Amino acid sequence: MGSVVAMKAVAVLFFLSLSGFVLADKVKEVKELQIGVKYKPEACELQARKGDKVRVHYRGKLTDGTVFDSSFERGDPIFFELGTGQVIKGWDQGILGMCVGEKRKLKIPAKLGYGEQGSPPTIPGGATLIFDTELVEILGRGSKPKDDEL
Repeated sequence: MGSVVAMKAVAVLFFLSLSGFVLADKVKEVKELQIGVKYKPEACELQARKGDKVRVHYRGKLTDGTVFDSSFERGDPIFFELGTGQVIKGWDQGILGMCVGEKRKLKIPAKLGYGEQGSPPTIPGGATLIFDTELVEILGRGSKPKDDEL
């Protein structure tokens, strides 16, 4: 009886694998930047634009779920000037247009992250990176941007 159940389970798993279903909770490697808005404040007083000095909380993960860095746990958001190459390209592009208080999930391909060389020892070469981000603050600006400034 037990062997029949085991054989059925193997048959189902085999069928699912042939059907293209992914059984593990793994994220596929991505080829282009993917931006998912997880939370957006009702009132968006400021949107991040190129040249802004911003503070961003983040949690960086590999596609297998391994967390390699997190400002949330440290309680210390990263500070940088947006669009000037101070962070990886996926961040310079993925943070643009965010409202203060907005939360986004960024899926960043290697070409917009650390490339084929990675960032040893925590980030392997060619790795897709997943960041949960929250724009905490835009420093030194108090007006809404015009569409052509984003």
